[in-house]
Amino acid sequence: MLKHLQTFSGHQNPVYALANSDKEGIFFSAGNDKGVVEWSLKTMAFVMVKMPVQSSVYSLHNHNNQLFVGERSGAFSVFDFIKQEIVARVNAHPKPIFDIQVVKSKNELLTTGEDGSVAVWSLKDFSEIYRFQVAYGMVRCMAISPDETEIAFGCKDHLIRVYNLADYSLKQTLESHSLPVTSLAYHPTGKYLISGSRDAQLKIWNLPNYELAETISAHMFTIYNIVFHPTLPYFATSSQDKSIKIWDAENFKLCKILSLEKCGNGHSHSINKIIWSKDGKYLISTGDDRKVMIWELED
Repeated sequence: MLKHLQTFSGHQNPVYALANSDKEGIFFSAGNDKGVVEWSLKTMAFVMVKMPVQSSVYSLHNHNNQLFVGERSGAFSVFDFIKQEIVARVNAHPKPIFDIQVVKSKNELLTTGEDGSVAVWSLKDFSEIYRFQVAYGMVRCMAISPDETEIAFGCKDHLIRVYNLADYSLKQTLESHSLPVTSLAYHPTGKYLISGSRDAQLKIWNLPNYELAETISAHMFTIYNIVFHPTLPYFATSSQDKSIKIWDAENFKLCKILSLEKCGNGHSHSINKIIWSKDGKYLISTGDDRKVMIWELED
Protein backbone atom coordinates (compact mmCIF):
# COMPACT_ATOMS: atom_id res chain seq x y z
CA MET A 1 0.00 0.00 0.00
CA LEU A 2 2.06 2.95 1.31
CA LYS A 3 5.33 2.96 3.24
CA HIS A 4 7.40 5.77 4.73
CA LEU A 5 10.24 6.72 2.39
CA GLN A 6 11.72 10.04 3.49
CA THR A 7 11.40 12.83 6.06
CA PHE A 8 12.45 16.36 5.15
CA SER A 9 13.33 18.69 8.01
CA GLY A 10 14.20 22.31 7.47
CA HIS A 11 11.07 24.25 8.35
CA GLN A 12 11.45 26.09 11.63
CA ASN A 13 7.73 26.42 12.33
CA PRO A 14 4.44 24.58 11.59
CA VAL A 15 3.70 23.93 7.91
CA TYR A 16 0.17 24.46 6.55
CA ALA A 17 0.36 24.25 2.75
CA LEU A 18 1.64 21.99 -0.04
CA ALA A 19 1.40 22.17 -3.84
CA ASN A 20 2.81 20.26 -6.79
CA SER A 21 4.76 22.03 -9.52
CA ASP A 22 3.98 21.71 -13.24
CA LYS A 23 7.49 20.28 -13.43
CA GLU A 24 7.52 16.54 -12.67
CA GLY A 25 8.94 15.60 -9.28
CA ILE A 26 8.92 19.10 -7.78
CA PHE A 27 6.65 20.31 -4.98
CA PHE A 28 6.40 23.26 -2.59
CA SER A 29 5.68 23.70 1.10
CA ALA A 30 4.97 26.78 3.22
CA GLY A 31 3.68 27.76 6.63
CA ASN A 32 4.79 29.86 9.56
CA ASP A 33 8.27 30.44 8.07
CA LYS A 34 9.08 33.45 5.95
CA GLY A 35 9.34 31.61 2.64
CA VAL A 36 7.97 29.04 0.19
CA VAL A 37 10.28 26.01 -0.02
CA GLU A 38 10.97 23.93 -3.15
CA TRP A 39 11.69 20.18 -2.82
CA SER A 40 12.65 17.46 -5.32
CA LEU A 41 11.14 13.96 -5.32
CA LYS A 42 13.81 12.83 -7.80
CA THR A 43 16.74 13.64 -5.52
CA MET A 44 14.67 13.47 -2.30
CA ALA A 45 16.23 16.73 -1.19
CA PHE A 46 15.72 20.41 -0.45
CA VAL A 47 16.15 22.56 -3.57
CA MET A 48 15.77 26.19 -2.47
CA VAL A 49 13.63 28.80 -0.80
CA LYS A 50 11.62 29.78 -3.86
CA MET A 51 10.22 33.08 -2.66
CA PRO A 52 9.93 35.16 0.50
CA VAL A 53 6.54 35.89 2.08
CA GLN A 54 5.41 38.67 4.37
CA SER A 55 3.20 36.60 6.70
CA SER A 56 2.30 32.96 7.42
CA VAL A 57 1.09 30.95 4.40
CA TYR A 58 -2.16 29.00 4.81
CA SER A 59 -2.73 27.98 1.17
CA LEU A 60 -0.78 27.19 -1.99
CA HIS A 61 -2.23 26.51 -5.43
CA ASN A 62 -0.34 25.79 -8.64
CA HIS A 63 -1.85 26.44 -12.07
CA ASN A 64 -0.38 27.00 -15.51
CA ASN A 65 3.19 27.80 -14.44
CA GLN A 66 2.06 30.08 -11.65
CA LEU A 67 2.03 29.50 -7.91
CA PHE A 68 -0.65 31.28 -5.86
CA VAL A 69 0.26 31.92 -2.24
CA GLY A 70 -2.49 32.79 0.26
CA GLU A 71 -1.35 34.51 3.44
CA ARG A 72 -2.51 35.13 6.99
CA SER A 73 -2.49 38.86 6.19
CA GLY A 74 -5.35 38.35 3.69
CA ALA A 75 -3.08 39.01 0.69
CA PHE A 76 -2.13 36.58 -2.05
CA SER A 77 1.02 36.58 -4.17
CA VAL A 78 1.57 35.13 -7.64
CA PHE A 79 4.95 33.58 -8.50
CA ASP A 80 5.51 33.13 -12.25
CA PHE A 81 7.75 30.13 -13.06
CA ILE A 82 8.47 31.35 -16.59
CA LYS A 83 9.66 34.77 -15.40
CA GLN A 84 11.00 33.34 -12.11
CA GLU A 85 9.60 36.24 -10.13
CA ILE A 86 6.60 37.43 -8.14
CA VAL A 87 4.33 39.09 -10.72
CA ALA A 88 1.50 40.21 -8.41
CA ARG A 89 0.58 40.75 -4.79
CA VAL A 90 -3.05 41.52 -4.04
CA ASN A 91 -4.58 42.60 -0.73
CA ALA A 92 -7.60 40.37 -1.22
CA HIS A 93 -9.25 40.00 2.20
CA PRO A 94 -9.18 41.79 5.56
CA LYS A 95 -8.50 38.46 7.31
CA PRO A 96 -6.47 35.27 6.50
CA ILE A 97 -6.93 33.37 3.22
CA PHE A 98 -7.50 29.66 3.86
CA ASP A 99 -8.11 28.34 0.36
CA ILE A 100 -7.32 29.23 -3.26
CA GLN A 101 -8.78 27.46 -6.32
CA VAL A 102 -8.78 28.02 -10.08
CA VAL A 103 -11.87 27.65 -12.28
CA LYS A 104 -10.10 26.66 -15.50
CA SER A 105 -13.15 26.94 -17.77
CA LYS A 106 -13.73 30.55 -16.68
CA ASN A 107 -10.08 31.59 -16.28
CA GLU A 108 -10.88 32.74 -12.77
CA LEU A 109 -9.13 32.51 -9.42
CA LEU A 110 -11.13 32.16 -6.19
CA THR A 111 -9.95 33.10 -2.70
CA THR A 112 -11.73 32.60 0.61
CA GLY A 113 -11.01 32.61 4.30
CA GLU A 114 -11.75 33.94 7.72
CA ASP A 115 -13.98 36.84 6.66
CA GLY A 116 -16.52 34.43 5.09
CA SER A 117 -16.41 36.09 1.68
CA VAL A 118 -15.30 34.62 -1.65
CA ALA A 119 -13.48 36.86 -4.09
CA VAL A 120 -13.31 36.09 -7.82
CA TRP A 121 -10.22 37.30 -9.71
CA SER A 122 -9.26 37.41 -13.38
CA LEU A 123 -6.30 35.15 -14.18
CA LYS A 124 -5.28 37.61 -16.90
CA ASP A 125 -4.49 40.63 -14.73
CA PHE A 126 -5.61 39.57 -11.19
CA SER A 127 -8.27 42.26 -11.11
CA GLU A 128 -11.35 41.61 -8.96
CA ILE A 129 -14.40 40.45 -10.93
CA TYR A 130 -16.90 39.69 -8.21
CA ARG A 131 -17.23 39.13 -4.45
CA PHE A 132 -19.96 37.42 -2.46
CA GLN A 133 -20.58 36.52 1.17
CA VAL A 134 -20.88 32.75 1.71
CA ALA A 135 -21.01 32.80 5.52
CA TYR A 136 -20.75 35.23 8.42
CA GLY A 137 -17.93 33.20 9.93
CA MET A 138 -14.92 31.50 8.39
CA VAL A 139 -15.00 29.58 5.11
CA ARG A 140 -12.25 27.01 5.70
CA CYS A 141 -12.23 25.14 2.38
CA MET A 142 -13.75 24.81 -1.08
CA ALA A 143 -14.00 22.11 -3.73
CA ILE A 144 -14.88 22.42 -7.41
CA SER A 145 -16.87 19.67 -9.13
CA PRO A 146 -14.98 17.83 -11.91
CA ASP A 147 -17.26 19.29 -14.61
CA GLU A 148 -16.80 22.78 -13.11
CA THR A 149 -20.53 23.44 -12.78
CA GLU A 150 -20.62 23.63 -8.98
CA ILE A 151 -18.47 24.64 -6.05
CA ALA A 152 -18.88 23.57 -2.42
CA PHE A 153 -17.76 25.66 0.56
CA GLY A 154 -17.03 24.29 4.03
CA CYS A 155 -18.08 26.76 6.70
CA LYS A 156 -17.43 27.38 10.39
CA ASP A 157 -21.19 27.35 11.09
CA HIS A 158 -21.21 23.55 10.40
CA LEU A 159 -22.81 23.98 6.97
CA ILE A 160 -21.71 23.14 3.43
CA ARG A 161 -22.97 25.62 0.88
CA VAL A 162 -23.06 24.59 -2.77
CA TYR A 163 -23.03 27.31 -5.44
CA ASN A 164 -23.51 27.28 -9.20
CA LEU A 165 -20.23 28.23 -10.86
CA ALA A 166 -21.95 29.82 -13.88
CA ASP A 167 -23.31 32.77 -11.89
CA TYR A 168 -22.20 32.11 -8.28
CA SER A 169 -25.78 31.65 -7.11
CA LEU A 170 -26.54 29.50 -4.06
CA LYS A 171 -27.87 26.09 -5.09
CA GLN A 172 -28.06 24.09 -1.88
CA THR A 173 -27.16 24.08 1.80
CA LEU A 174 -26.08 20.78 3.36
CA GLU A 175 -26.55 20.31 7.09
CA SER A 176 -25.28 17.25 8.92
CA HIS A 177 -21.97 18.01 10.61
CA SER A 178 -22.11 19.11 14.25
CA LEU A 179 -18.92 21.23 14.11
CA PRO A 180 -17.10 23.39 11.49
CA VAL A 181 -16.49 21.82 8.06
CA THR A 182 -12.74 21.72 7.44
CA SER A 183 -12.25 19.61 4.28
CA LEU A 184 -14.07 18.85 1.03
CA ALA A 185 -13.37 16.77 -2.09
CA TYR A 186 -15.39 15.69 -5.13
CA HIS A 187 -14.91 12.18 -6.48
CA PRO A 188 -12.91 12.49 -9.76
CA THR A 189 -15.91 11.32 -11.81
CA GLY A 190 -18.37 13.47 -9.87
CA LYS A 191 -20.21 10.55 -8.22
CA TYR A 192 -20.18 12.10 -4.78
CA LEU A 193 -18.81 14.82 -2.52
CA ILE A 194 -16.94 13.97 0.69
CA SER A 195 -16.85 16.37 3.62
CA GLY A 196 -14.69 16.25 6.74
CA SER A 197 -15.15 18.23 9.91
CA ARG A 198 -13.93 19.18 13.34
CA ASP A 199 -16.45 16.55 14.51
CA ALA A 200 -13.97 13.92 13.11
CA GLN A 201 -16.59 12.49 10.77
CA LEU A 202 -16.59 11.96 7.02
CA LYS A 203 -19.89 12.46 5.20
CA ILE A 204 -20.57 11.03 1.73
CA TRP A 205 -23.04 13.09 -0.33
CA ASN A 206 -24.34 11.37 -3.47
CA LEU A 207 -24.67 13.49 -6.59
CA PRO A 208 -26.45 15.09 -8.35
CA ASN A 209 -28.84 15.70 -5.44
CA TYR A 210 -26.34 15.83 -2.55
CA GLU A 211 -28.22 13.18 -0.60
CA LEU A 212 -26.37 12.04 2.52
CA ALA A 213 -25.41 8.43 1.78
CA GLU A 214 -23.00 7.60 4.58
CA THR A 215 -21.44 8.90 7.79
CA ILE A 216 -18.07 7.52 8.88
CA SER A 217 -16.42 8.08 12.25
CA ALA A 218 -13.07 8.44 10.54
CA HIS A 219 -10.66 10.07 13.00
CA MET A 220 -10.32 11.11 16.64
CA PHE A 221 -10.10 14.86 15.93
CA THR A 222 -10.46 17.41 13.10
CA ILE A 223 -10.11 16.12 9.50
CA TYR A 224 -7.97 18.68 7.69
CA ASN A 225 -7.67 17.11 4.24
CA ILE A 226 -9.32 14.70 1.81
CA VAL A 227 -7.40 13.89 -1.39
CA PHE A 228 -8.21 11.39 -4.13
CA HIS A 229 -5.43 9.42 -5.79
CA PRO A 230 -4.93 10.63 -9.40
CA THR A 231 -5.57 7.20 -10.98
CA LEU A 232 -6.36 4.54 -8.34
CA PRO A 233 -9.70 4.11 -6.48
CA TYR A 234 -8.44 5.43 -3.14
CA PHE A 235 -8.55 8.61 -1.15
CA ALA A 236 -6.48 9.76 1.81
CA THR A 237 -7.51 11.79 4.86
CA SER A 238 -5.29 13.61 7.35
CA SER A 239 -6.16 14.74 10.82
CA GLN A 240 -5.31 16.64 13.95
CA ASP A 241 -5.06 13.16 15.55
CA LYS A 242 -1.58 12.76 13.89
CA SER A 243 -2.71 10.05 11.47
CA ILE A 244 -3.23 9.65 7.73
CA LYS A 245 -5.83 7.11 6.64
CA ILE A 246 -6.22 5.51 3.21
CA TRP A 247 -9.75 4.58 2.16
CA ASP A 248 -11.36 2.58 -0.64
CA ALA A 249 -13.22 5.12 -2.80
CA GLU A 250 -15.87 2.56 -3.82
CA ASN A 251 -16.95 1.02 -0.50
CA PHE A 252 -15.34 3.48 1.97
CA LYS A 253 -13.51 0.71 3.83
CA LEU A 254 -10.36 1.68 5.72
CA CYS A 255 -7.29 0.24 3.95
CA LYS A 256 -4.31 1.60 5.87
CA ILE A 257 -3.35 3.85 8.78
CA LEU A 258 -0.11 5.81 8.55
CA SER A 259 0.96 6.92 12.03
CA LEU A 260 3.77 6.60 14.54
CA GLU A 261 1.76 4.02 16.49
CA LYS A 262 0.82 1.88 13.50
CA CYS A 263 3.97 1.88 11.36
CA GLY A 264 6.79 3.29 13.45
CA ASN A 265 7.06 6.39 11.28
CA GLY A 266 4.69 9.30 11.23
CA HIS A 267 3.95 12.80 12.41
CA SER A 268 4.15 13.71 16.09
CA HIS A 269 1.64 16.56 15.82
CA SER A 270 -1.40 17.61 13.77
CA ILE A 271 -1.20 16.78 10.03
CA ASN A 272 -2.32 19.96 8.29
CA LYS A 273 -1.91 19.09 4.61
CA ILE A 274 -1.51 16.10 2.29
CA ILE A 275 -1.17 15.88 -1.50
CA TRP A 276 -0.46 13.10 -3.99
CA SER A 277 2.47 13.60 -6.34
CA LYS A 278 1.36 14.23 -9.92
CA ASP A 279 2.35 10.72 -11.01
CA GLY A 280 0.59 9.17 -8.01
CA LYS A 281 3.72 7.39 -6.76
CA TYR A 282 3.96 9.36 -3.53
CA LEU A 283 1.78 10.83 -0.83
CA ILE A 284 3.29 13.97 0.73
CA SER A 285 2.29 15.09 4.23
CA THR A 286 3.16 17.95 6.58
CA GLY A 287 2.00 19.59 9.77
CA ASP A 288 2.67 21.16 13.13
CA ASP A 289 5.80 19.04 13.74
CA ARG A 290 7.55 21.08 11.00
CA LYS A 291 8.35 17.95 9.00
CA VAL A 292 7.51 17.07 5.41
CA MET A 293 7.10 13.31 4.92
CA ILE A 294 7.12 11.25 1.74
CA TRP A 295 5.13 7.99 1.59
CA GLU A 296 5.77 5.66 -1.35
CA LEU A 297 3.08 3.59 -3.04
CA GLU A 298 4.14 -0.06 -3.05
CA ASP A 299 3.34 -2.38 -5.96
